[in-house]
Amino acid sequence: AVFAHKDANIDNIQIIGQAHLQALKSFSNFGAATNEFAFIQKNNIQVLAFDNANYPSKLKRAIDSPPIIFYKGTNALHNTRVVSIIGTRACSDYGKKICEQIIEELAPAKPLIASGLAYGIDIVAHRAAMNFGLDTVGVMATGLDAIYPGQHKNTATDMILHGGLLSEFDSNTKPDRENFPLRNRIVAGLCDAVIVIETAKKGGSIITANLAHSYNRDVYCVPGKVGDKRSEGCHDLIKSLQASLITCGQDVIVNLNWDEGEKPSSAQRKLFVDLTDDEKIIYDTLQTNTNMHVDELFLKTNLSMSKLSMLLLQLEMAGMVRSLPGKQYQAV
Repeated sequence: AVFAHKDANIDNIQIIGQAHLQALKSFSNFGAATNEFAFIQKNNIQVLAFDNANYPSKLKRAIDSPPIIFYKGTNALHNTRVVSIIGTRACSDYGKKICEQIIEELAPAKPLIASGLAYGIDIVAHRAAMNFGLDTVGVMATGLDAIYPGQHKNTATDMILHGGLLSEFDSNTKPDRENFPLRNRIVAGLCDAVIVIETAKKGGSIITANLAHSYNRDVYCVPGKVGDKRSEGCHDLIKSLQASLITCGQDVIVNLNWDEGEKPSSAQRKLFVDLTDDEKIIYDTLQTNTNMHVDELFLKTNLSMSKLSMLLLQLEMAGMVRSLPGKQYQAV
C-alpha cells in the first residue's frame, strides 16, 4: 500500500524519517523483492518481523536485535531454555570432548543449543546436541540459500529436522567478513547463557561473549591449560569477571535454576520463610517482571538503597531472589 500510493501520500507519514522517505520514493528494485518472496515461499522459510509472536522473545530484548529474521526448521525457537555454545575453530580433542560432555549433561534440562555452524566447537555443539536428543539452531552469516562452510551442508540439513537455521540476511548474501560480528550478536542475544569452550584472546568468540555480557546474559567459560593459547581468551574472561568458571553441564543447570524440580517450589518456600513487609514489597515487585535492574527496583519500592541491598541479599540467601549479571534481579 505504501508503494502503491507513495507519490500521493508518502509525505504524510509522520513516523518515518526523511532518509527513509527518500529511499521509499526512489525504490525501484521490485524484481529482487519478487525473487526473494519466491525463494521464501519455495523453501518454506518463516519471515519473523520484530512484532511477530514467533520472534524469539530473548532476542527481542537485545538492544540491537534485527528487525527481521529468516528461519527454516521446527518450532525450536519456542523453547524457553536456550544455551549458546561457542569456541575456537581449531579446537583440541580436549575441547571437543568437554563440549560433548557438557551437552550430554545439559540434555535432561532439554535446552535448545545455538551456535554459528562454524568449524571447531560450533559444529561439535550442533552434532552433539542432535546426538543427545536436543534441538539445535545454527545462526548464519549468509542467506539461507547457501551453507557456509559447505562441508557442513549435511549437518545443516539434519538440523532443519531437529531445530533449524536462522539468518537476518537475504538470499545471495555472501559470507563477507563484516557479517560475522552481526551473526554473533544474534547468537548472544538468543540465549539465556553463553558457554565458551576454548578461545584465543581475540576473535569471534570473544566478541560474542562480550555482547552476551552487555545483554545481561550469563557467560560461562571452561578453563584450559595455563599457557595454552586456545584457552587464553577463556581465562581472561574469567579473570575480568565477565564470565563464571564451569567444569560441567550441571554447573549451568544449577546457576540457571533449571534444577527447580528437585527443590521446593517458590510457593512452598514462602511457607517456610516469614517475610517482612519490606521484603514482601521487593518480592512482589520482582514477581511482576522477568528481571529488574536494582535502580528500577529502588524507584518502585521507595526503599533506601542501603536497605534495599541488605534485603535483596537476605532474599537471595533464602532462595527467593536470584541476582543476575549487570545488577539485575529476578524472583525465583
